[in-house]
Amino acid sequence: MIIAVDGPAASGKGTIARALARHYGLPHLDTGLLYRAVAASVLREGLDPAREADAVAASGFDDALLADPELRTDAVGQVASIVSAHPLVRAALLQRQKKFAQQAGGAVLDGRDIGTVIAPQADVKLFVKATPMIRAQRRHLELRKAGQNVSLDKVLADIRARDDRDSRRSEAPLTQATDAVTLDTSFLSIDAAVQRAIEIVERR
Repeated sequence: MIIAVDGPAASGKGTIARALARHYGLPHLDTGLLYRAVAASVLREGLDPAREADAVAASGFDDALLADPELRTDAVGQVASIVSAHPLVRAALLQRQKKFAQQAGGAVLDGRDIGTVIAPQADVKLFVKATPMIRAQRRHLELRKAGQNVSLDKVLADIRARDDRDSRRSEAPLTQATDAVTLDTSFLSIDAAVQRAIEIVERR
């Protein structure tokens, strides 16, 4: 069984995808981490994330980098949104994601284009969303817990800018697959959102 979980930043898709993977005993891939790894490599090497050739040069990272906590920082997230817009970067990471999705027994993947590009054949597709303000509040809380002092207004502006970049990019934009089920987590607790996701999978 392949489960595709898509949605914008801080919508709760990662939490839901991890919970579904545990519930069904399936391997999980946060595809956003791949782009964050490229972003971290760009930053470490002093490259220009807006320059496609620089971003592609940073795409050959070792899998061990995916466990680095630096990838979860907001600074890396902002750069990840920039490098992910480059068609050649997406092409460089495409096969790695498809191979994960097609492994024997199935998998759970979350990202922006799982149900539309990476695994259009997925058995279940979820599109997880929440209002920009709710998502900003969630991300702001995460950053404060991580010791990062940033205003809610800035986080909200960053969320909206990232949504715009992700939706307007020419290559694999953030869009809901026609056969995906919408799950709005705006006013759901984590447990309630996960339970709703399991119910959706069971119905499918």
